[in-house]
Amino acid sequence: MSRATSVGDQLEAPARTIYLNQPHLNKFCDNQISTAKYSVLTFLPRFLYEQIRRAANAFFLFIALLQQIPDVSPTGRYTTLVPLIIILTIAGIKEIVEDFVSFCFWVAVGDIVKVVNGQYLPADVVLLSSSEPQAMCYVETANLDGETNLKIRQALSHTAEMQTREVLMKLSGTIECEGPNRHLYDFTGNLNLDGKSPVSLGPDQILLRGTQLRNTQWVFGIVVYTGHDTKLMQNSTKAPLKRSNVEKVTNVQILVLFGILLVMALVSSVGALYWNGSQGGKNWYIKKMNTTSDNFGYNLLTFIILYNNLIPISLLVTLEVVKYTQALFINWDTDMYYLGNDTPAMARTSNLNEELGQVKYLFSDKTGTLTCNIMNFKKCSIAGVTYGHFPELTREPSSDDFCCISPPPSVSCDFDDPRLLKNIEDRHPTAPCIQEFLTLLAVCHTVVPEKDGDNIIYQASSPDEAALVKGAKKLGFVFTARTPSPTFLNVATRAAITQHCTDLGNLLGKENDVALIIDGHTLKYALSFEVRRSFLDLALSCKAVICCRVSPLQKSEIVDVVKKRVKAITLAIGDGANDVGMIQTAHVGVGISGNEGMQATNNSDYAIAQFAYLEKLLLVHGAWSYNRVTKCILYCFYKNVVLYIIELWFAFVNGFSGQILFERWCIGLYNVIFTALPPFTLGIFERSCTQESMLRFPQLYKITQNAEGFNTKVFWGHCINALVHSLILFWFPMKALEHDTPLASGQATDYLFVGNIVYTYVVVTVCLKAGLETTAWTKFSHLAVWGSMLIWLVFFGIYSTIWPTIPIAPDMKGQATMVLSSAHFWLGLFLVPTACLMEDVAWRAAKHTCKKTLLEEVQELETKSRVMGKAMLRDSNGKRLNERDRLIKRLGRKTPPTLFRGSSIQQCVPHGYAFSQEEHGAVSQEEIVRSYDTTKKKSRKK
Repeated sequence: MSRATSVGDQLEAPARTIYLNQPHLNKFCDNQISTAKYSVLTFLPRFLYEQIRRAANAFFLFIALLQQIPDVSPTGRYTTLVPLIIILTIAGIKEIVEDFVSFCFWVAVGDIVKVVNGQYLPADVVLLSSSEPQAMCYVETANLDGETNLKIRQALSHTAEMQTREVLMKLSGTIECEGPNRHLYDFTGNLNLDGKSPVSLGPDQILLRGTQLRNTQWVFGIVVYTGHDTKLMQNSTKAPLKRSNVEKVTNVQILVLFGILLVMALVSSVGALYWNGSQGGKNWYIKKMNTTSDNFGYNLLTFIILYNNLIPISLLVTLEVVKYTQALFINWDTDMYYLGNDTPAMARTSNLNEELGQVKYLFSDKTGTLTCNIMNFKKCSIAGVTYGHFPELTREPSSDDFCCISPPPSVSCDFDDPRLLKNIEDRHPTAPCIQEFLTLLAVCHTVVPEKDGDNIIYQASSPDEAALVKGAKKLGFVFTARTPSPTFLNVATRAAITQHCTDLGNLLGKENDVALIIDGHTLKYALSFEVRRSFLDLALSCKAVICCRVSPLQKSEIVDVVKKRVKAITLAIGDGANDVGMIQTAHVGVGISGNEGMQATNNSDYAIAQFAYLEKLLLVHGAWSYNRVTKCILYCFYKNVVLYIIELWFAFVNGFSGQILFERWCIGLYNVIFTALPPFTLGIFERSCTQESMLRFPQLYKITQNAEGFNTKVFWGHCINALVHSLILFWFPMKALEHDTPLASGQATDYLFVGNIVYTYVVVTVCLKAGLETTAWTKFSHLAVWGSMLIWLVFFGIYSTIWPTIPIAPDMKGQATMVLSSAHFWLGLFLVPTACLMEDVAWRAAKHTCKKTLLEEVQELETKSRVMGKAMLRDSNGKRLNERDRLIKRLGRKTPPTLFRGSSIQQCVPHGYAFSQEEHGAVSQEEIVRSYDTTKKKSRKK
């Protein structure tokens, strides 16, 4: 029978022999590790690959190369190359700053190391001896498997007495063990000491890198695996190069748009050949300066460069600024600031802001993430009487009251009810039960007391045990010492709760209100190629999937399976080093700065201090960022298509000669100055609803989750709309000025006269279009819309008068006077933009009338709330208005969630205790209890 395993199983490395206190024949991996995406050697090729994967960058690199061909570019050789280099340089500096992460502990294979209490193991080490009885030691493996209950490891009896440096330095022999692998719970080897028989080594003798030594003064061990050979690093995954889904969709549309650009260039080139062949000889007044205009290839390249601005290079810079500002908003959000450890939210990358608004599958670590793993003795029930006093309350305390009280630091007990002790003193009928309860609370555990002067420090394998013992101590039942004397107490039983699924086949492909629970050993087979698809179908049909005791690599494999097989955005959140793999594998990784170090946050895309803050990060910042980024992208493409497609219409008038309708510098400054502000205001300040509404009505998140605001249909809808606007903006003025007449000053109009009129209409139209796209008007929105129009008019007036004082743009001399004195211009200034935008207004009105969306209903409620001066969406008194009732009913929610976070920083914890102990450990519970005699002073050997 073959043992099928998941794809994470790698080919086993060859076994190794480690010589004790002798030089090694083989060279092993050093102990330096790095979790960075780049290294010194790989930065440039990997960074350039990542940037060129963006279709816009690849396109502009292509254009920059074309412009280097002599006499081909009508706009110069460096107009594309210089901005592209600047953009790539800024992006490269940003990547270097964000990515520098490296760790190193200078130890090598075969070294004998000493680790003291509280330190982390620097490498994978075979335990030789310890300060504890029977060569035991306690380790916390939270960085490996997320479990914070302490594990027991025990050295072999053959080495247990080797407790000094002198003895260890004389040690001679070899360790033969398996090669590096990713199996956390397996280890096989033999210890061959000179002059003694070989003894086997197993998982109980191995201390893994990343584990923390606890409740043990010191241990000695021999290093067997270092660096990337350690089991921790074998379970890690390579830092990925992440791109948002919006960016991927945009790349596809840019490629299609580039195809259209090529078609336009081909049509124009064919048109040039046709016109030169049929009309060139007839028009005697056109003198050909050279013959390159008859060259099809030359014309093709010229038109490609001429039309290249259909794809906006300013989009790259705009999005960088917009996303960076959005990241600052996340960092500055005081609602996601945790006062307990002075930790704000932190966006460690700004490239995935919009991805936060599309998350469909959430993968979460439990210990330290969903739970704080802080146990406090707050309440108990003895003989049917519940104890737990709240002096500030006159009513019976509820569960919420117990959850919201912040515990004193390091006390693990905030129990305060004088009735309990009073019932003992007054010989209440339940007094014997109370005494028995507290006695058992004080002695039935594996806690080891250590005296520090007059203080007693309890060393516990789990926080729940420590909380119970400290609770008994506060009530006068103090556990002071432990001796090996036999004490037979059998007061606890373990109840096994199992749920049997009789027919799993019926669950596949259906929505089931059940949770699928699977452990790491079973998951190893569930992720095998034979049954992976069936397991995924079953998992996706359940409301939740709980994976118990899984390795870091298995976590990342689960995320990877869903990520590749399901067309949806995934998010992984965790707080320990064992969560790094899944955090890096998911589309979006969120790290929690908790009690398990900073490796999760250092490898995450976003860092928060509490799991509860994830709600606002997704529902508010994620949805807002998605709306802002998509509106910014759509608007940038819209305004570029509107202006630069006009060059195609003009080609039908000028005989496909490559002549441009607008002055060259006006074309160059269109995106840089005249229409630069509206994309920024849409990308930074736009919001569809207030944050209160986004939190109260989480169904709004489905709009961004399902990509309703940005997809192929929406993108090309905007492009077609821009195409229609360009037709109106060019042909209406063109036909109106077709039979031109001299102006009052006697000047005759030319192509620039028409071009400047059309250009002005374009600037006005696209700015007003930005106003139509704006939902939340701010002073910046007004500045962007009206200020952009004013900037163009002022520039136009100045630019038309600077020649010959400044020797540029002689063709523009007097153009402002000619245009502004034309009655055609002023009439068209009202009619042409109105004709363009009337189509948009009519379309929106028809949609709103026929079918009102949920978003529009919420927006109407917000508008009514502001007009009436009543907080309709913040009614906390139980009174509901009719509109609100109807909306709540539609959402299927009877009680909306709380909008504002309370001042309490304590997480709500359900009553009861979950006792966690390592099953089938190296040493049994009875042996642990009988091994300690805390009445004797420990010898401190070095």
